Amino acid sequence: MNQPHFSAGFSGRAARPWLEPALWLLFAVVWFGSLGYRGLIHADEGRYATLSLFMLHSGDWITPRLNGLLYFEKPALQYWMGALSFAAFGVNEFAARFWPGLTGFLSVAMCGFTARRLWGVDAGRYAALAAGSCAWIVANSHFLSLDMGVSFFLTVALCGFLLAQRDDAGPRETRNWMWLTWAAMAAATLSKGLIGLLIPGATLVLYSLLNWQWGFWKRMHWLSGLALFLLLTAPWFILVSQRNPDFAHFFFIREHLERFLTTEHKRTGAPWYFVPYLLLGLLPWTSLLPALCRDGWREPGARLRAGRLLLIWSVFIFAFFSKSSSKLPSYILPLFPALALLLAPTLQRMPAAALKKHLLPALLLWLAALALYPFVDRFASEDIPLDALHGFAHFVAAAALLFLVCAAVAWRLLGRERKLAALCWLAFGSLLAVSVAAAGHDSYGRLKGSKEIVRQIQPYLSADTPVFSVRYYDQTFPFYLGRPVTLVQFVDEFEFGEGQEPQRWMPRLEQFVAAWNAAPRALAMTDPATYQELLAQGLPMRVVYQDPRRLVVAKP
Repeated sequence: MNQPHFSAGFSGRAARPWLEPALWLLFAVVWFGSLGYRGLIHADEGRYATLSLFMLHSGDWITPRLNGLLYFEKPALQYWMGALSFAAFGVNEFAARFWPGLTGFLSVAMCGFTARRLWGVDAGRYAALAAGSCAWIVANSHFLSLDMGVSFFLTVALCGFLLAQRDDAGPRETRNWMWLTWAAMAAATLSKGLIGLLIPGATLVLYSLLNWQWGFWKRMHWLSGLALFLLLTAPWFILVSQRNPDFAHFFFIREHLERFLTTEHKRTGAPWYFVPYLLLGLLPWTSLLPALCRDGWREPGARLRAGRLLLIWSVFIFAFFSKSSSKLPSYILPLFPALALLLAPTLQRMPAAALKKHLLPALLLWLAALALYPFVDRFASEDIPLDALHGFAHFVAAAALLFLVCAAVAWRLLGRERKLAALCWLAFGSLLAVSVAAAGHDSYGRLKGSKEIVRQIQPYLSADTPVFSVRYYDQTFPFYLGRPVTLVQFVDEFEFGEGQEPQRWMPRLEQFVAAWNAAPRALAMTDPATYQELLAQGLPMRVVYQDPRRLVVAKP
């Protein structure tokens, strides 16, 4: 079946072979262009930027350290990539976010490529448009955490498996794609742990049980695939365990079993915790969720029913993390590329006129955001000053206007039966809106980061000035300082590292008071309550920075 050329959907005139590459270039400019706009914020961005930066500074690529303390909550792949990014681009916000930005971009490309091979040229275009505009993929690709990286490798594993087991795959193709699948599972394991094996493995077991299809298990290339997996993963796990004898128990028992079964990490949530993130994160395609589920379940296939596998993958991820006692919004991110793949044949089949009503949910949401703009003053509080709120609101209003204009063009093009062009406008409108709104968060994010703090305290800093963090810790503080700070009476996620190296921190406030009095000059970040306590003790201090959440004092 011949597919219409991409440019024909835009102009209705002769094909323009340069148009599709030009749109990919525009997409890349928008995607990567905003990575460095915002300062890093507490906690995830500061944590992972600091881990990578200090790995680069120390030259120790085996043992991760957070603020100078042993840190084994996650494997090291993202820290390696972050360190290489700092080496290539310098120490800045763009470099810090480059790895999630790159893996997000490659996830979009992988969705487009896979749908093209499975269902045709236009399906590939629809899958790329769906993934590249999906609000949760865009947002997490522009935020520094582990989840976009692990989501990318899980997406590659999923796509590699689909391509290996498709009906028309030859023996050599099956072998090569399965090798990629095994390698991607290894990279996912090195990114975030055993979910790199658990999610693909559980999905395949559930698929086989529900469909009573077992033939693909014989085409997994177990011997060479497992050898490749171990070749990629085992070296780091062996080396880090040799250098740190307590690593294995902490990583495999506490960070996997206890994290899933207990509330020790204080990231609890109701069983429906992820429902709003699914519905909002899938925008502007949320209302198509019932249709893609129906179409995916009916998708035919002799060797493998791709639509059903994608649905089972998505449902398992959602159910698994909903059941977990540790929940964060980005945990379900790996299901969104699968939904983008499922959207491709649904969008391909659906008439242009029928798509019009599916523009309405996103339109109404952005209209609501715009309608709130005149009333933004009502949301100000002691923790969120009015000037920070105003800056954020300006960007959100601009984002809403951009989306509404693009959606209006898409609506008109759908009326003219130019479906592909309409969905391009809708997709770019969503990408621009989410990117602009995220950029606006910087005015509020400055209250959750230390970039401005470090700029203001530079006159009081020298290479030998001790810096303390007293009963308070901002994850971005060591990153912007470029060196660790001494923690005082602060534990949280540093419990393991502080227990292993007690000489690197101060468990009692009295130790800090003695060190402060003995130092010729010093700086300390703390919270207002602790500052008042120290002031009552007569500790010599001068406030050199203050905001509603924290302050920095210097020894006069």
